Amino acid sequence: MAQRDRVMRMSVEQPLWRALTGYRVLTMIYAIGLFAAAHDGFTRPWLAVAYFAVLGVWTLATLPKVASAAACTKPFLAADLTIALTGILITPLADAAERVHDGGPTLPSIWTAGSVLAFAVKGGWRWAALASTLVAVANLVERGTPARDTVHNVVLVWVASIAIGYVVEVARASERTLARALEIEAATRERERLARDIHDGVLQVLAMVQRRGAVIGGEAAELGRMAGEQEVALRTLVSGGLVPVSRACEDAAQGAVVRSVEEDEPDHDGPMDLRSLLAPHAGSRVSLAEPGAPVTLAREAAREVAAAVGAALDNVRRHAGEQARAWILVEDEPDEVIVTVRDDGPGIPEGRLAQAEGEGRLGVALSIRGRLRDLGGSADVISVPGQGTEVELRVPRHQQQTNDPRGKAEQR
Repeated sequence: MAQRDRVMRMSVEQPLWRALTGYRVLTMIYAIGLFAAAHDGFTRPWLAVAYFAVLGVWTLATLPKVASAAACTKPFLAADLTIALTGILITPLADAAERVHDGGPTLPSIWTAGSVLAFAVKGGWRWAALASTLVAVANLVERGTPARDTVHNVVLVWVASIAIGYVVEVARASERTLARALEIEAATRERERLARDIHDGVLQVLAMVQRRGAVIGGEAAELGRMAGEQEVALRTLVSGGLVPVSRACEDAAQGAVVRSVEEDEPDHDGPMDLRSLLAPHAGSRVSLAEPGAPVTLAREAAREVAAAVGAALDNVRRHAGEQARAWILVEDEPDEVIVTVRDDGPGIPEGRLAQAEGEGRLGVALSIRGRLRDLGGSADVISVPGQGTEVELRVPRHQQQTNDPRGKAEQR
């Protein structure tokens, strides 16, 4: 199957940029409205008109600059803050001295907060502290004295901008942690899928070569010994650490990035009759009991269930002997399909499955339980020494896509 890179970007700060865009437009209109309502009291209204003309053109022309962190560059932030500070400092030149002394609004009014918030969202709390401090100094110079209302507004902007900047930094760190967790999960699922394939194929062949070589003797015995060594080495590798996961060096301000490799789905993804996949297992030592009507599952799910049944029968032949009998029972329920594999072997001693998993023998852990877990189902192994073993596989009718065995990451 063809494989392709899947890249997913997660950014909790993107809504902040959209909100900031709307805030700048609304506060520009508000500032112009304040001037229009009190323009008769201005000593130099033409200066205010000129400033608002610049402010309006700048706000509308730079809307794309506050659409994302990538577009919001340092030169833009510097120019934006300069316009805000200029409006604050020329307010005493345009407005009446009485209005300025009585705590009247500056020319840009609350539009200035939008410029400070852009610093906070782009660079975090340190950038926000710098921008809000410059605004505080400009307000104190404009008023001339540290009046109570001026100090109140300055502290409010300073605290709010730093708090938002800190929240943005925490959100970015959380995104990176989540992206790493999703990559590890995808890598783990891919490792388990590969381990199942190796167990069902290569390891079984190596084990068979080892057994046959010991029986034949001579050069075949040496070949069997080498095959046994390779089997142990391969089991150790399969049960070892995670496969390497991708690491992408991206601008953290653009949000966390998750990369995973996924396989293209085949063209024939319709439902499949599970009975057709289980029928080849039936034989003189294996009895198959199935419903008369088709037992349909998603094609991938049907193949995984059939592979789990095959792994269970391999365990019967390997541990219970070639003469052991096995029975396969298929039950078609409204919400799930149940497949039971039972044998008349000696059973599994208590604690043997955990010991086998520790030794790298992952037939039950991956080839059976792992497959059903990835399908959103379950696999239960019931064994009584001397009374055989029963493996019950349950798979729901509608498998969740997030449990896809190929490890697709689907969160954003």
